[in-house]
Amino acid sequence: MMDDEQKKQEAADEQLINDAFQHLLDSYLESCHRKKVDIITKAFNFARQAHKGVRRLSGEPYIMHPIAVAQIACEEVGLGSTSICAALLHDVVEDTDYTTEDIENIFGPKIAQIVDGLTKISGGIFGEQASAQAENFKKLLLTMSDDIRVILIKICDRLHNMRTLQSQPPNKQYKIAGETLYIYAPLAHRLGLYKIKSELENLSFKYEHPEEYQSIKDKLKETEATRHDLFSKFTAPIEEALNKMGIKYHIKERVKAPYSIWSKMQNKHIPFDEVFDILAVRIIFTPQNRDEEVQECFNIYAAIDKIYKSHPDRFRNWLNHPKANGYQALHVTLMSKQGRWIEVQIRSDRMDEIAEQGFAAHWKYKENADNEDGIVEDEGELNEWLRTIKEILDDPQPDAMDFLDAIKLNLFASEIFVFTPKGEIKTMPTGCTALDFAFSIHTFLGSHCIGAKVNHKLVPLSHKLQSGDQVEILTSKSQHVQPSWINFVSTAKAKAKIQNILRRDGREIQKTGEEVLTAFLQKNEIEMTSNVIDQLTTFHNLKKREELLQAVGDKSIILGSEDVDELRGKHKKKGSKTGWRRLVPFIGPGKSKQAEGQKQPELFIVPEKFNRKKPIYINDDNISQYKFRNCCQPIPGDDILGYIDNKNHIEIHKRDCPVANKLKTSYGNRILDAKWDMHKKLLFDATIRLGGIDRMGILVDLSRVITSQMNVNIRRLTINSVDGVFEGSIELRIHDRDDVKDIVNNLKTIDGVQDVKQIV
Repeated sequence: MMDDEQKKQEAADEQLINDAFQHLLDSYLESCHRKKVDIITKAFNFARQAHKGVRRLSGEPYIMHPIAVAQIACEEVGLGSTSICAALLHDVVEDTDYTTEDIENIFGPKIAQIVDGLTKISGGIFGEQASAQAENFKKLLLTMSDDIRVILIKICDRLHNMRTLQSQPPNKQYKIAGETLYIYAPLAHRLGLYKIKSELENLSFKYEHPEEYQSIKDKLKETEATRHDLFSKFTAPIEEALNKMGIKYHIKERVKAPYSIWSKMQNKHIPFDEVFDILAVRIIFTPQNRDEEVQECFNIYAAIDKIYKSHPDRFRNWLNHPKANGYQALHVTLMSKQGRWIEVQIRSDRMDEIAEQGFAAHWKYKENADNEDGIVEDEGELNEWLRTIKEILDDPQPDAMDFLDAIKLNLFASEIFVFTPKGEIKTMPTGCTALDFAFSIHTFLGSHCIGAKVNHKLVPLSHKLQSGDQVEILTSKSQHVQPSWINFVSTAKAKAKIQNILRRDGREIQKTGEEVLTAFLQKNEIEMTSNVIDQLTTFHNLKKREELLQAVGDKSIILGSEDVDELRGKHKKKGSKTGWRRLVPFIGPGKSKQAEGQKQPELFIVPEKFNRKKPIYINDDNISQYKFRNCCQPIPGDDILGYIDNKNHIEIHKRDCPVANKLKTSYGNRILDAKWDMHKKLLFDATIRLGGIDRMGILVDLSRVITSQMNVNIRRLTINSVDGVFEGSIELRIHDRDDVKDIVNNLKTIDGVQDVKQIV
């Protein structure tokens, strides 16, 4: 009987696999690539045999994953046979006994090189330690600069992992989602894969904040009919005008993604109803003459500008100077007859395909493109970016997190165009300074920069550049790199160069500091060990040993008897220096903070055989056993996670906290799922900002709503009124996030109150 069941299962698996592979072949045959079906079939059969009998956590045969990755590479990124084969084989070397040499012997050097690159960065690019994580990320970027297809396939692999993330336990979901938001979505953005970038962000959002995700999805569905109506009324006159011009086109309704809506709600502290750019209109046309497509974009703009009034400050032209990732379009914001601003994006079918598929789509529009996978050698801006990455990689010892942040700076940056004194155009990130510009031209120019002339006016190094500025850099041989420079550069290249120069200068001072420290410890008969240096580093509120040696070397720290007492254990433990709240920000009913603080329970220590897959529950009794960091101040009702620190204590963070994002990316194996189990016994601090039209008695109404209706204590109420308009803040003690929402909603009902935002 068991054999029959087994045979049925095997037959069902066989059918599933064959159908998935046939779908892949069909998609490939519909593409414009040369038809190399034989080698794809060969790669499929090889991978199928290699992964035989292995299943994923979801229960399906493992080979379904490589097929799905190949399907994404083919259908959604537009790659050809070499990439499809590499995608089918990407886990073979990692998970089976086959080697890269075996792949090369059977499939040739190019496929083997890509598979080798994918193997080096497998298993998630980050390990347990931050240093290992930095090394793996370096490998990813180095293999990427050898062949961009490595990172394209890696992004396809990550997209499929995100689509099937429900089979993972929550702590793994937070790790993978955090890593995706921190690295893979920005990489997809940088390579022009907007559709994939958007899906990666939404899937991460769905797993980290399931309730908010569902709430936004529901609200989008509720407002769908209104949006369609607005879209139809807005586009009807545009269609009429374009039809008269004889243009072949289609108009798409683009709805803002849930993650983008949520990000805007968080950043601007506004509800869903106040996000007004949810709808955008996309006009995609087929040019009558490919050489005239830019002119045709402007012709369409001229036609619709006669119908609707355009917003003077929201005109974006990426036609003559595309974004660094190849994106080309004309964006204009128009006032609809319904009184709503609506963004219209005008682009040709070629521009649209590049916007969807990124650099992988360029090959279709290159004259005599011989490379069947469409990876063209000279992709100007992309190669410039890869060169910048190589320069950062040349820096011998970057700190893991600084290194990640430096790369990330150049991933999501919007762009401006600036001109050299000779009129040459350079693309720079938005928010860059004159010093960034100097370093982008040459390291010598940057390191000896004393100022700049922007549009022929003298400005300091920290001056922020605007699109269209003409910039001349002024230098002096006596100028040297200053530590303060790191605070007002924003590009990865400039930061890396400044840190490199400062590190080189700092080594001499650190050497002096080490000699002074050694002599000091010998004099006091204390052995110089790693623990001793770490203890002194913590004692002086520093993060790294190098900082201590630097401070001792430049005499900003003078070692004395206090240090000796600390090393000999004569000081009491000082919780205040560690950057976390030993006294969590809550009080029980009828207790003062002082009374609450007289006897603190010991912090929970994670035992060796702790089950990290199970959630931890924070309740009224055990809340003091966890660390609450000052970075995000979570309260009951917030989506939270736990992080096991170096002392095996558990820190609690909001899931969208910037510090937590780095922890998820660097130390994913230490992340825990955490849930609240509170019963409105304890009070937490919260701050609400509000503003509106001033009138007699408004202060009384505010107090009445909060204290009478809500039965909530006000800790501080600050109101400033100028010319009949007031703004202020209210600090409260509440039980949980629901209390805050109720208070915000009730405050909105007061006559004169226009704007209410919850800040902390």
